[in-house]
Amino acid sequence: MLQYIVKRLFYGLLVMLGVIIIVFLLFNVLPGDPARMMLGQRADIASVEAINKDLGRDKPLFTQFFNYLNDLSFISVHNKKNTESYWYLDSSKYSFVKLIQINDIAFVLKKPYLRRSYQSKRMVTEIISEAFPKTALLATVSMLIALIIGLIIGIFSALKKDGIFDKISLVISAVGMSLPSFFAAILFAWIFAYLLADYTGLNMFGSMYSVDDLGNGEYLDLKNLILPAITLGIRPLAVIVELTRSSMLDVMSQDYIRTAKAKGLTTYKIITRHALKNAMNPVITAVSGWLASLMAGAVFVEYVFDWKGVGVIIVDALEKYDFPVVMGVLLFISIILVIINIFVDILYGLLDPRIRVT
Repeated sequence: MLQYIVKRLFYGLLVMLGVIIIVFLLFNVLPGDPARMMLGQRADIASVEAINKDLGRDKPLFTQFFNYLNDLSFISVHNKKNTESYWYLDSSKYSFVKLIQINDIAFVLKKPYLRRSYQSKRMVTEIISEAFPKTALLATVSMLIALIIGLIIGIFSALKKDGIFDKISLVISAVGMSLPSFFAAILFAWIFAYLLADYTGLNMFGSMYSVDDLGNGEYLDLKNLILPAITLGIRPLAVIVELTRSSMLDVMSQDYIRTAKAKGLTTYKIITRHALKNAMNPVITAVSGWLASLMAGAVFVEYVFDWKGVGVIIVDALEKYDFPVVMGVLLFISIILVIINIFVDILYGLLDPRIRVT
């Protein structure tokens, strides 16, 4: 099992290296001068050159890439004395613990440095750390709703195959899978937070935060989580229903299920002890993929419901050509995808020992 885990971790590192290379090349060959974006089009040449030197963009592309890798690496190499060097160990950039020093060269353990926003001058890690918890909350609640309801409907659809409930659930699932998220967000907001606002108590133009009665500050108003969570969970819910139904139908036709029925086990025990566990593999795959994509930022849903998460940050940064923010968010999303995929692979190995030999 340990060898299996190490192999998956190694594959994950290779994927991350590939993502880093693609993201770096993509945003360093695009037209546009970051220095002029920061200083304005009327900036003088000396100021532009000074900014480009500070950003390390005055170096060849190959050198820029190694500088970028050094910034992202947890263990990196820096110059302790030469303040003019891009590799200077600047405490305003890096939060670090020194491991070893040889003359002026220091090896440090640090947090990845995703650089600063061109527009706000804030650290990209700080921007992401503010937005990601909101997206993570929205994605987790959406996925829980989809998983719980989807499993229940999928199991009952399999048990009542070709019945009225099964046919209705299939129609609803088909509609849910074909419904675009941007259209669903606008439709739900219009119906439940505009037309029916007097009955639901939801405000289409309300903020995700409210001020307490004493005026002591803002707090997250959980009632504003209801509509975006349901809207975001519609498509994964439809997928989970379909996968659970088809997987349960396949498992329920196996010989060991017939043997369990012949022994007189109740339907509840057959499902919970035997069928559901063996039917969960495709569902786990779907849940992991959807959860990762939802955490990556549901752009349209966050915009419609004014949920200021990662998706909104991406759009704002793209509009302003704020490349460090876009690059940082993309790398952060990639890390989430890789971690979730590794976790799912390990979970597969625990559920099915045959997978460990692949």
